[in-house]
Amino acid sequence: MSLKLFNTMTRQKEEFRPRENGKVAMYVCGPTTYNFFHAGNARMFVVFDMIRRYFMYKGYDVRYVQNFTDVDDKIIQRGNIEKMDPLALGQKYIDEYFKDAQALNILPATVHPKATEHIPEMIEIIQGLVETGLAYPVDGDVYFAVDRFPNYGKLSGRTLEDMKAGARVEVDERKHHPMDFALWKKAKPGEPSWESPWGKGRPGWHIECTAMSLKYLGAGFDIHGGGGDLVFPHHENEIAQTEGYLKGQTFARYWMHNAFLTINQEKMSKSLGNFFTTRELLVKNPGEVIRFYLLGTHYRSPLDFNDENLGMAQKGLERLQTSVRLAQQALDRKESVKDERIGEGLFKAAQEARESFERAMDDDFNSALAYAALFELAKTMNGYVQEHPVSSEGLAKAQGTLVELGEVLGFDLLHPSQVHVENEEMLSKVMEIVLQIRSKSRQKKDWEMSDFIRDAFKSQGIIIEDTPQGARWQIKKF
Repeated sequence: MSLKLFNTMTRQKEEFRPRENGKVAMYVCGPTTYNFFHAGNARMFVVFDMIRRYFMYKGYDVRYVQNFTDVDDKIIQRGNIEKMDPLALGQKYIDEYFKDAQALNILPATVHPKATEHIPEMIEIIQGLVETGLAYPVDGDVYFAVDRFPNYGKLSGRTLEDMKAGARVEVDERKHHPMDFALWKKAKPGEPSWESPWGKGRPGWHIECTAMSLKYLGAGFDIHGGGGDLVFPHHENEIAQTEGYLKGQTFARYWMHNAFLTINQEKMSKSLGNFFTTRELLVKNPGEVIRFYLLGTHYRSPLDFNDENLGMAQKGLERLQTSVRLAQQALDRKESVKDERIGEGLFKAAQEARESFERAMDDDFNSALAYAALFELAKTMNGYVQEHPVSSEGLAKAQGTLVELGEVLGFDLLHPSQVHVENEEMLSKVMEIVLQIRSKSRQKKDWEMSDFIRDAFKSQGIIIEDTPQGARWQIKKF
């Protein structure tokens, strides 16, 4: 089965055909660095990280570019509030981005270009647009003339007439058309600025992505990605200015967008008071659980964020981690299965899981169906370990497959994150005694004491599980 993805431009699934055989060139819009990135951003970053990882799994050489918008109205406003230089503020939140991204196991991009480091490239493109009549300067500002670009609106499916009728933009009599957008903004007192042919100023928001994507990927690169809220006006404007500058050459071959994140069935919004950052989520939840939750729904389907669903995601992830751990315990035993035919079913289960996983991911990166393949394999492994808690080649194959496919989605099932323990050796000795005491209580059928011990330790983050091979314990993550 060939890999198919949904192209926002054509509004249908298409077979992926890269610009260059064996290579994928991706550009994904990064954060505006005036604060910690929010949960909606987290979904976008995790989704496209997953897409990148799957291309790598398929053997592609992936060049992944994700920018930082480090000069913008929001950054300037936040700098004034925090009494901090806007450029220094931007760098502060770039550093914070990498901390949260690492917690979500998001791979660093091949290139992380910053807007402030590409001002000359932006000026060159704006000059080209002015020279061809697609842009015009007014009192130190430069605007793109949307009515001079015939295909404006082709990504979002909007017409200029509809946009004009429903426009919610500030009235500016200097514009030729209400939807004309700024390529360059005249400097205001106290704001960061750079020299240009139109006087001191700074770039508009949209032009930076054109400059950086063309510099690092060239025209006609494979995938341009972002959140659904970027389709209009950001990506629509990117297409207009880029293809206008390139005199009709295709900007990007495929456009991909993830759906919105809602909070208790309402779109995340500061005005509704349900806006929160990823950093705030990470205080209460492991990054791997947040990631597992974000990928549990197909990326083009809306995702509602609430504590109950997050808790279910944690249980799901722990089921996979437990399967891997139990398999490892069996593999670590010196005893091995005497009849290898007993483990043959695991070879088949591993192959079927891989095939199901790839079918799901090849069909527009359906991570929700990919999860089902992982859970089915984990179920088969659990059944084997319960009946034959010893090593076998089949178990090793199944466990290796489950771990590998988990890594494709960005999960380390073999080494899950754990709560830090100051003295692990002492804790192990204490828990050995606790399990002996609890075992004697169960032998005496003192179920009340047995349950009390289990529940008391659970409240402190230590899970005691009863298995046919005896009781075991583990530290519960967060």
